Amino acid sequence: MDKGGHVVSGGIHMSDIPSFPYRILWEERKVSSVANLTRRDGEELLALAGEIPLHTEVVPFPLEAANEALDRLRAGRIEGAAVLMMKE
Repeated sequence: MDKGGHVVSGGIHMSDIPSFPYRILWEERKVSSVANLTRRDGEELLALAGEIPLHTEVVPFPLEAANEALDRLRAGRIEGAAVLMMKE
């Protein structure tokens, strides 16, 4: 993660985060989590999202191109979210 980067953990069911050396957080890097919200919170958020101008950017990648997606993310060549897609 670049200097000043921020990792946000948003899983409801997650495994423990392993310990790591402090130097990984040096230079204003951050690790945080989002609050566990209720179903009603999600419904209210989605209702609000329908009322405001909201624009998302998603770049899909086939699962076998995961390394390419990571390379592009590291290089800052993706605006928005990279999404790995599995074939059905």
